[in-house]
Amino acid sequence: MVLFDQVQSLDVTGPLEVFTGANTWRGGRGEGPAYDIRTASLGGRAVRTSSGLRITPDEDLREVRLPRPGLLIVPGGRGSRHPDPELTGWLRAHGRHADRLVSVCTGAFLLAEAGLLDGRRVTTHWAYCGSLAAKYPRVSVEGEPIFVRDGNVATSAGVTAGIDLALALVEEDLGRDVALDIARQLVVFLRRPGNQAQFSAQLAGQLANREPLREVQRWIADHPGADLSVEALARQASLSPRQFARAFAAEVGMPPGRYVDRVRLETARRRLEDTADGVEQTARSCGYGTPEAMRRAFVRALGVSPGEYRRRFRPAAIVS
Repeated sequence: MVLFDQVQSLDVTGPLEVFTGANTWRGGRGEGPAYDIRTASLGGRAVRTSSGLRITPDEDLREVRLPRPGLLIVPGGRGSRHPDPELTGWLRAHGRHADRLVSVCTGAFLLAEAGLLDGRRVTTHWAYCGSLAAKYPRVSVEGEPIFVRDGNVATSAGVTAGIDLALALVEEDLGRDVALDIARQLVVFLRRPGNQAQFSAQLAGQLANREPLREVQRWIADHPGADLSVEALARQASLSPRQFARAFAAEVGMPPGRYVDRVRLETARRRLEDTADGVEQTARSCGYGTPEAMRRAFVRALGVSPGEYRRRFRPAAIVS
């Protein structure tokens, strides 16, 4: 993993905890480590993260020779937007030799500056997708997914999405049981698919300023199977449908119908992950009416059917 001044500390420690967790898991079974984890900076100098944490790397980046197979991880942070030319030069010279090349958050800017993302599909933190696309027009930037894999290059969205990507890499290397055990130890979800949106409905939107509209947001979350038409929600807020739709969009940042769609999708996804409810029962309880309606919503948003989603992302212990 490459280190530099003003790196985002969680971009570094999140993935490293995942890979260290894999080594711990194997050690507990009398097996050797799966990963030889090393950090390096130019000159081997200690770096100061964007939060003020001081990190001392293992070695001098100038002396690093990538092992085979090699995984090169480039984190993000403020320092990635104003990169040291020597750092991008090192990446340009050595990045192509990595078997797998990974960026976390705005680390994609460093890889793009080194010419390693030309013609690739990538992502980064949602707040920087526009500037990445504008600065590097040969890079195809996708603003929605939490991580994107294109050949041997993988890029993740902001900060904690680096943990999701690292878990996906461990699952690829060592199997699902190992990745799931690490996720449990870190108290994170293993099952977030790469094409899941960076935002939940509650994060993509905003909390409304007025209490009647906030109460409507809570009602939607608690009653996804109810009548959530504009007319019904307007009655909850004691507004006319026109007043409600205008006020909701202004304060939440999206129309009520789109917000409802996102909440229903999230609720259905969680129930498929965490319960033994069938697809038909889930569709009814989440307000889709029919399994086919839910299937269309899943394919449109996540690229997989509900049944396939459950197969991929539900823990084996829950499978009936």
